[in-house]
Amino acid sequence: MQVKVMTFNIHQGRGAEGKLNLQRISNIIRTTDADIIGLNEVDRYFSERSEFLDQARYLAAELQMEYVYGPAITIETPGARKQREFGNALLTRFPIVHSHNHPFDFLPSLVEDRAMLEVKLNAGHIEVSAFVTHLSLAPFLHKKQSAFILDVIDKQAGPAFIMGDWNMTPSSRTWRNVTKRLTDVWTENLEDSGGYTFPSKRPFRRLDYIFTTKEIGVIESKVVTLDKLASDHLPLLATLKIGL
Repeated sequence: MQVKVMTFNIHQGRGAEGKLNLQRISNIIRTTDADIIGLNEVDRYFSERSEFLDQARYLAAELQMEYVYGPAITIETPGARKQREFGNALLTRFPIVHSHNHPFDFLPSLVEDRAMLEVKLNAGHIEVSAFVTHLSLAPFLHKKQSAFILDVIDKQAGPAFIMGDWNMTPSSRTWRNVTKRLTDVWTENLEDSGGYTFPSKRPFRRLDYIFTTKEIGVIESKVVTLDKLASDHLPLLATLKIGL
C-alpha cells in the first residue's frame, strides 16, 4: 500500500508576506495529491488573525477529506460561545478509526503549550498510526517532549509514522536519538539536497520531519516549492510503502 504523506506548518494560514489566505494552503495540498496531511499552527476560532475560523474544518471541506483537530492551547473567553484553540490537525482520505490528543503539560502556563495528535487510520485495510506534533524551542522542554513521543510510539503495535515541525536540526542530539529508533524519510534520498523547509522564501534550515517505524518503507521524499509565499514554512512530502 503506497500513500503520500505531507507535513506542513501553515502559520495560521498567514503567508510569508503576512496575508491570510487558506486557499493557498488548500491549493498546495490538492496539487500534491497527498493522502494524509499533518498540519501545525492551526487556529480554531482563535482570533481576528484568522478571522475566528475553524481552519481544519475549512480545509477538510475544501479538499473533501476527513479531519481531526488536536489543540495545544485552549483559551476560555467569558461570554464567548466557543473556545479559542491553537494546535495541530490531520487531514486524510482514509477512514479514521480512533484519535487521541496528547497535551505536553510539563510546565503548564509558563511557556507556550505544545501537543501531539494521534490518529489511527484504515489505509487500504491496513491500520496505521499517524502522529502530528510541534515541539518547543526551549531545550529542556524539547528533550522531554521528544522522549515522551518516542515512548508513545514504542508502545504502538503495527506501522506508525510521526510528522511535524520539530524545531531541530539533523546534527542535534534529539535528532540522533530519534533516528536510533525511527527512520528519517529524508535520509532515504539518494541525493541529499538539504531538505530545507524554513524560512520558506529562502530556506536554509531543516525543521520539518517525517519519521517512520520499521514496518514502513520510504519510496521518495521532497520539499514542495509550489508556492513559497503560502506560509513561512515549506511542506515536506513523502511517498511511503505501508506493510513491507
